[in-house]
Amino acid sequence: MPTQRPRHTITETDDVARALDDAARRWPDDRDARGRLLLRLVHEGHEAIGADGEAEAAKRRRAIASTSGALTGVYDEGYLSDLRDDWPK
Repeated sequence: MPTQRPRHTITETDDVARALDDAARRWPDDRDARGRLLLRLVHEGHEAIGADGEAEAAKRRRAIASTSGALTGVYDEGYLSDLRDDWPK
């Protein structure tokens, strides 16, 4: 089918064949359409890395929230100004 989009060629190595065989067990309706299985694997992989990124961001937000205010009261008022006064001009 004609397209203006880039095309990609993937050789069915042993690893790719195993992935497609596993995909065929997961999606038996497409077991005879390895190209469709490959597209499903790409979609699922994309969804997985998106979920991983969101999980990592949530983990960072929890870490920030749990340490927020941990140093409150440690430094006296004006500490930063006093520190800057010691810097060369």
